[in-house]
Amino acid sequence: MSNAHPAPLSPPIFASLAAVFVLFWSTGFVAAKFGFPYAEPFTFLGTRFVIASALLFALCFALRAKWPRRLRDYGHISVTGFLVGSIYLIGVYYGVFLGVSIGVMALIVGLQPLITGALAGPFLRESVSRRQWVGLALGFGGLSLVVAEKIALGEAVWFGYVLGLMGLVAITAGTLYQKKFCANFDLRTTVAIQNGVSCVLMLVLASMFESMEVSWTGEYLFALLWSAVVLSVVAMMVFYYLVARGAATKVTSLIYLSPPTTAAMGWLVFDETLAALAIAGMGVAMVGVAMVSGGRR
Repeated sequence: MSNAHPAPLSPPIFASLAAVFVLFWSTGFVAAKFGFPYAEPFTFLGTRFVIASALLFALCFALRAKWPRRLRDYGHISVTGFLVGSIYLIGVYYGVFLGVSIGVMALIVGLQPLITGALAGPFLRESVSRRQWVGLALGFGGLSLVVAEKIALGEAVWFGYVLGLMGLVAITAGTLYQKKFCANFDLRTTVAIQNGVSCVLMLVLASMFESMEVSWTGEYLFALLWSAVVLSVVAMMVFYYLVARGAATKVTSLIYLSPPTTAAMGWLVFDETLAALAIAGMGVAMVGVAMVSGGRR
């Protein structure tokens, strides 16, 4: 593995890939909404990773993708897969399953860009400018406005909130670890290995704690296939590609645009109400992300 960092992306390419990532990443809660009525979380996630792993390994062999040469490299890739592909999803999905409102979960996970900004310096030697800190604060404020009407406390057991915090720690640590140790590996085999790790873990947990019963409805199949192909394969590849070729804080700030995009999808697809406060929050979040991405002054 080369120690040289991949070349940064030009602004137009970064913006295009960022739009793809935000659009796909924002469908995560929608897919869960369709899937959870028909299967428990570990069962849903385990089946999702079975499909994603089978697809990715087949593609890697068909395209003759480059596999890591050293056992240590497999270890680095597996650590990130364990954190981002497993622990993060367990925290978020099972937290929502246990009653944590989507609004509260979005706020918990929305702390990721701020924590990444604080840790990027000592861990990755990336500096965050004053303008970018202001943008991070605005992004979190905009996210808060978007999900304000969906915030509900007291409906979940306390462990659901612990799981949400666990997911926050996992995706933050996993993103930093991926940037530091896995940026130069072949993206196809990296995501294939990580999906395989998550597949094994989720199936073991499902067999231990769940009935593994599934109602094979059309909605469930749609949610399952969408999650497996779009989220576990496409969105993760785009995310890691951006992380490898851009500052971690800049990339993770895109998370602020996920709840606004989800809210817009709900308005367009499910005829959900889009309040003035949420619309204002969308604008604030967009300004914040633009400040983080636009420069280092």
